Amino acid sequence: MELGLGAPTSPPPWRGHLLFRALVIFLCLWVTSEANEQHVELPPRGWNSYDSFSWTVDENAYLQNAKILAEKLLPHGYQYAVIDYLWYRRYVDGAYTDSYGFDNIDEWGRPFPDLQRFPSSKYDKGFSQIANKVHEMGLKFGIHLMKGISTQAVNANTPILDIETGKPYVENGRQWAAHDIGLTHKTCAWMPHGFMSVNTDIGAGWAFLRSLYRQYADWGVDFVKVDCIFGTDYSPEEVITISQLLRELDRPIVLSISPGTEVTVPLAENISEHVNMYRITGDDWDNWKDVSTHFTVTSAFAAANKIGATGLRGKSWPDLDMLPFGWLTDPGVNQGPHRPCNLTFDEQKAQMTLWSMAKSPLIYGGDLRHLDNSTFSIMTNPTLLKINYYSKNNMEFHYVSGETTSNTRHSGHLSPRYPVNPTKHDGMVVGLTSCTNDQANGWFVFPQDGKSDHICRIYETENGKNVSFCLGKTKPLLASDDDIMEKEEDQTKFHLAVADINDSCLDASASRRRTASEVKLLMFSRCKWHARQMWELNDKGNLVSSYSRLCATVESSKEAGNHDIILFV
Repeated sequence: MELGLGAPTSPPPWRGHLLFRALVIFLCLWVTSEANEQHVELPPRGWNSYDSFSWTVDENAYLQNAKILAEKLLPHGYQYAVIDYLWYRRYVDGAYTDSYGFDNIDEWGRPFPDLQRFPSSKYDKGFSQIANKVHEMGLKFGIHLMKGISTQAVNANTPILDIETGKPYVENGRQWAAHDIGLTHKTCAWMPHGFMSVNTDIGAGWAFLRSLYRQYADWGVDFVKVDCIFGTDYSPEEVITISQLLRELDRPIVLSISPGTEVTVPLAENISEHVNMYRITGDDWDNWKDVSTHFTVTSAFAAANKIGATGLRGKSWPDLDMLPFGWLTDPGVNQGPHRPCNLTFDEQKAQMTLWSMAKSPLIYGGDLRHLDNSTFSIMTNPTLLKINYYSKNNMEFHYVSGETTSNTRHSGHLSPRYPVNPTKHDGMVVGLTSCTNDQANGWFVFPQDGKSDHICRIYETENGKNVSFCLGKTKPLLASDDDIMEKEEDQTKFHLAVADINDSCLDASASRRRTASEVKLLMFSRCKWHARQMWELNDKGNLVSSYSRLCATVESSKEAGNHDIILFV
């Protein structure tokens, strides 16, 4: 050791220890900072396989699209490459959207990719190989998911993985399995043979979802699009649970929810802070009728300041759905891209302009292998992309006429506010809204001597007259093949029917996916024990849907724009 002011020849014994501790603290803070990064400060952009491949996309076609995305569109902010639905379904005869028995699930009831379509998945029964390639391109990797747990897993009663022990989940002295958490009366309305909701009120439900999303994080997933969980398929408990589980991860994953059939501002109020993207319309396809329905709903969300509001680890963005340009397929078919977009060039420019002004996520849907110069020019228009990212306080000018007239060639209102279809039922409709809405109150039981009771609500017409609006109350009968036990809480639930419709009960959600422009017709189907047909009347005078936990109201079709979901009766 030198004398005087010179440095010691060796550090004191405590110095290395402090440096090590400082390094550990720095790494922990770095990981925490990355996990809590405000990662969706701008509307996401990317590509999704659905509009061009439906569910039939394979590894080769996906990677070819991802490569073009990285080369041509990534410089313009398009960074997410998303594999849409049913990537776990075997592409064989008999398989389609709602088929049963064709899905790949592991020993814990979790889906894994179809090994024929995604051969690199044989290494880990996952997407880590593909995710690595996508990340090497400078892109981010995304997948589509259905809510809850697969029907196959519930029927097989697969055990639930406890990620802390690597063994089956045990609580209260017993092992839990898929049959304990699957809500068989809450299957997805438009895919009832595919998936059902999970009971998030019990630890086993949380354990299953935690193992699911931790696995996706391990694969390298950066973006998840969760379907059949919003709009008429409203499942707020599961949305919030997924959001909380994603917050547990050591890196951010973007949470997008779908579908958004007839979503309005009140329905999104309690959800937007838990997600990053949420669909606010039905599926948008390449016809102007679909596109035009977006003008009014976009105006409502802009006026409510929902664009860029607080979201999961960042901001949230109302999502107008994908841009169906270029080379496409058709909805729900077992076929890849085979036709050009039906929108004219001007219609495509108008759609891109609206999406940009609304600051919607911009997700291209066409097959990028057929990307032509005119479509590329629309998708990369520098003015529109700047508007999409950096414009503020965008809103509709409400003095513009709502109809096209001889003096107005074009306007912001191309369709009625929340389009409705007047029926022969005296212009009265049933809608669903938040149960905190005062207009959901006022339902009551009207007894009928010797007959089934009616569920009624007093309705005030435009001329100030009060009219009683009633639906028949019927007690559901369990079919012999229904594996459901009548629990005490089920005794208060009932069906709603119209007298002149035999064996038909009111649905709270459609049994198939609807496009953005489809007329919302009577939503009745054969009566059965399913949550979408089950209703309850609480002591506050609310008529509550057992499927979505939203509450019914009744009004004139002219006033229906104030409510969330329109059901005609």
